[in-house]
Amino acid sequence: RKDLKLIITSATIDTSKFAQAFQDAPVIEVSGRMYPVEVRYRPIDPVLEEKGETTYVDEVVACVEALQNERRFEDILIFLPTEQDIRETCERLGKRCSGLVLPLFARLSAGNQRLVFNPAPEQKIIVATNIAETSLTIPGIKYVIDAGLARILEYNPRSQTTGLPIKPVSKSSAEQRKGRCGRVQDGICIRLYSREDFAERPLYTTPEILRSNLAGVILRMLALNLGLITSFPFIDRPHPKNIRDGIEILRDLGALIRDESETEAEHYKLTDIGRTMSQFPLDPRVSRMIIEAKKEGCVNEIAVIAAALSIQDPRERPYDKIDQAAAAHAQFAHPESDFLTYLQIWNRYSDILEKMQSQSKLRKFCRDHFLSYRRMVEWRDIYHQILEISSGKNIIYKNRKSVKIEIDQTISDKIHRSILSGYLSNIARKKEKNFYTAAKSRDVMLYPGSGLFNKGGDWIVASEISLTSRVFARNAANIKSEWLEELGRDHCRYTWWAAHWEKNRGQVVALEKVILFGLTIVEQRTVAYERINPEEAKKIFIREALVMGEVGRKLPFLTHNLSLWEKIKTMEDKLRKRGIAVDEETVARLYEQRLPLISDIRSLQKLIRDKGSDDFLRLREEDFIAEDPDPQDLNQYPDHIKIGSAALACRYRFEPGLAQDGVTVSVPLGLLSRAASENIEKHLPSLLQEKVFYMLKSLPKNVRQKLPPLVQIAKIFSKRETIAENSLPMALSKYLLHEYQLTVPVNSWALDKLPPHLNIRYSVIDDQGSEVTNSRNIGELQKELIEQVHRTSLDAYRGQWEKNNITGWNFGRLPENIELMGKHGLAGYAYPALQATDGVINLRLFSNPQESAINHLQGVAALYDIRFAEKLKQLKKNIAPGGGLKIQVANIGNPKQLEQSIMDRVKKDFFYQPWRSPEEFINHANAIDTKILSYGQQVITAIAPVIKSFTDAYDLLQKLMQKNRTNNPVLKFLKTTLMELHGLIPINFPALYSFDRLRDLPRYCKALSIRAERGSLNLAATESKLQDVAIYAKQHQKIVDNTAPMASAEKKNKTDELYWMIEEYKVSLFAQELKTPYPVSPKRLNQLIREIENIIY
Repeated sequence: RKDLKLIITSATIDTSKFAQAFQDAPVIEVSGRMYPVEVRYRPIDPVLEEKGETTYVDEVVACVEALQNERRFEDILIFLPTEQDIRETCERLGKRCSGLVLPLFARLSAGNQRLVFNPAPEQKIIVATNIAETSLTIPGIKYVIDAGLARILEYNPRSQTTGLPIKPVSKSSAEQRKGRCGRVQDGICIRLYSREDFAERPLYTTPEILRSNLAGVILRMLALNLGLITSFPFIDRPHPKNIRDGIEILRDLGALIRDESETEAEHYKLTDIGRTMSQFPLDPRVSRMIIEAKKEGCVNEIAVIAAALSIQDPRERPYDKIDQAAAAHAQFAHPESDFLTYLQIWNRYSDILEKMQSQSKLRKFCRDHFLSYRRMVEWRDIYHQILEISSGKNIIYKNRKSVKIEIDQTISDKIHRSILSGYLSNIARKKEKNFYTAAKSRDVMLYPGSGLFNKGGDWIVASEISLTSRVFARNAANIKSEWLEELGRDHCRYTWWAAHWEKNRGQVVALEKVILFGLTIVEQRTVAYERINPEEAKKIFIREALVMGEVGRKLPFLTHNLSLWEKIKTMEDKLRKRGIAVDEETVARLYEQRLPLISDIRSLQKLIRDKGSDDFLRLREEDFIAEDPDPQDLNQYPDHIKIGSAALACRYRFEPGLAQDGVTVSVPLGLLSRAASENIEKHLPSLLQEKVFYMLKSLPKNVRQKLPPLVQIAKIFSKRETIAENSLPMALSKYLLHEYQLTVPVNSWALDKLPPHLNIRYSVIDDQGSEVTNSRNIGELQKELIEQVHRTSLDAYRGQWEKNNITGWNFGRLPENIELMGKHGLAGYAYPALQATDGVINLRLFSNPQESAINHLQGVAALYDIRFAEKLKQLKKNIAPGGGLKIQVANIGNPKQLEQSIMDRVKKDFFYQPWRSPEEFINHANAIDTKILSYGQQVITAIAPVIKSFTDAYDLLQKLMQKNRTNNPVLKFLKTTLMELHGLIPINFPALYSFDRLRDLPRYCKALSIRAERGSLNLAATESKLQDVAIYAKQHQKIVDNTAPMASAEKKNKTDELYWMIEEYKVSLFAQELKTPYPVSPKRLNQLIREIENIIY
């Protein structure tokens, strides 16, 4: 219409800006009658306010008291920013001031709001928010008290939260407040801020379009084809970031996309969803969930919720009945969803409406349940409008009925999926109790008034995230996380890692994480990698499935290829050399050349079927060879070793550091003893040659220099020498002595320092071919397993052979050993023997012949102890030293120990016999019956000179030590000599030494005495000679330390001979006058030492 006129009215409008925006439109000012208003500035002390010692509520109360003290009892209007401030002020004024105190704010019930307009017989004091600034005109106001503050709606595009911060009002708002007290008479306006503060405030309140969510504005503009948003002539142009935020919200909702037909980036166009959303005069988020409800089949339910979200909350909370209202509202609360709470209110209201059909009864229901009747009517109207628009029919029904909604789990899920489609960016994940992390890293708290408070689930969605005292999630509901990806797939960010072949699934998979608006909605799940990266999936399939042979199904071509490759790799293991077989990358390339883009077994099998066979995937032996090995070298490493008619399998591994490195020979349990007696190494000449080389290499450098090239020696030795099992060190020592006149003691070979692979690894297997145990020492392996077999087999023989508490030979002849028969035949041998334990003699079966022999000697001796018990008592009386001899013995040690040593000597020489038959036992007993006592006397006769010579030396040393008690060097020398005397003749010497050696001991004691006397007079000369002795004593000790327990008798005897030759050397050095039985000199000592060193074992 060309004659259309648009009239814009406002009390606080910036008229010049609007006039300019509409081609200098005329401005008509209509001023009402105003009476003079006195303005009083009463600013709050900022220091006291900062400390919390005063607040604007305190100042308001003080102002009212001051006015009443001045006898000013006309009506007062007080402006405060929040409901809480109003409640606190009303409570304090009611206690301290006269008059009728009334609150006024938007959420106050209509009945309570009407009270401010009713005449009152006394002064009215109205405490209001900025609702009384322009929305309502209250008559009869004489005084205004203005805190100068208000909650101002602000939208933060960065966090997408709506806040109501308390801010200073503009000058125009302050003037509008002042004008409320000059309508009917002169007025007084008291401002709780300074004149300077007022002067610095902006003239007008910031336009709402600059502090609002622009999504709805942008949607409407695009629907009306108003052109580019950025170039639209807004009266107040929004900030670009607010426009970008509005566009982002609409894109999140699927309402618009970039217009690719336009060259400018700011061009957008509506999607089908966006065009449908624009038909609803609602918030875009609400419109979006209505569209989703059509898809879900719950339009009626969502229409109810959408209408509720489009009006002010119908639940009222009267100032003086807060607790009653809360109790009434709790009847409707749903523990899982505040949106379902709306539906429960709707259902109760619909029941009453249908049953009563009476306005008065409806109003009573609303009053009883603290619901606003006016808002409930508004709710129904908007609900029907939504259904009309949604159905596409522009029909207005006069008799609209509210349909009761049945809610079950299925419809509940549909409802919340629909809500989620509109408020997807308002999802949140629980951190703890009522605290959540919302989309885009916002920290929010469930609103205490929510039905979910203290009961919220792991995931929620809220229709509002707003900032007041903190960021609250209001109107919330529990949701299922599995809904999020489906609804927000276009906004999800996917990351993949750990792509790998999954044998059980038969495909290449990866782990996937899904993030929506910064929140992880899927922490980790397994997905097919082919759809993500088919090229890389193929490579993984080839590398991990085909090359490694890790497939769950039998593929003939793969079995063929792996067998060929394993054959070539076995050559490497045998020769301990890499580079013969091709590497994994080479095999992978061979498959890549033959396969299309596939990464799973099912596709591979289909490909083989399509081609008619798997020949195209079968590789040749030469495909796996990188370098041809020498056939002669390979022949040195057999796959089987013959032991009689049996063939022992050999497995080779070239994996230094692993337990299986080297060659493993599989030995059936029944062939273990046979294998232990064989020289297995002779069947592996290259291994033996390498082992000998390393043994030679371990020799000291000065020894190696005397030999030809070690490789040459190892090669010749390995071919020529016949080596018994476990005697390689002995054979090699003999070989070096014979061929090169080089002495290498057997125990000097450092076999434990050889590389592990040079010792054969023996794997003992059972009848099923499973490994029982393994070791690189077949002797220990045999001992371990034979002991196990023996323990089993011995149990069957013990009852037959073993006897307890034996006191005489009443059990016949004892064999050296008995055969133990097991389930596989001969399981080994047991060795019967007598055993004496704590004075009790038993007949026992032993599994070790050495242990049996030792125990049997002791057992036979114990039987003789019983037989000759009386004789032994008599012997003990005869040998007990008395008088002066007892005193002399005390210098050596305990006389009782000496007695026992003499007894032990007699028993050792007479009783410790290896007899196996009763005849042998009895015949020997008869032979020694008359000799025991006389033999004891012989021992006493032999030791008497020793005791006397010891005593003489001991007394001399005591005398010399007393004499030289202040001469520390001499005293130290004498003490060392005394220790040597005790070492030469210990208390058990009768049992230690032969009769020949006993005869030498007095001479050694005499020589020691002479050395002590001369040393006390000329210590330097004596110690000089002792240094010569010490050289040989140390060499003797070194030989002792290096002699193995199982060393030959020859070596042990020679070592003992060296000890006594050193004693004779002492005689020749310090007491030449005593003579020696044979010539002794350093030359002879060195010769004997060399002889011992040349004994290789």
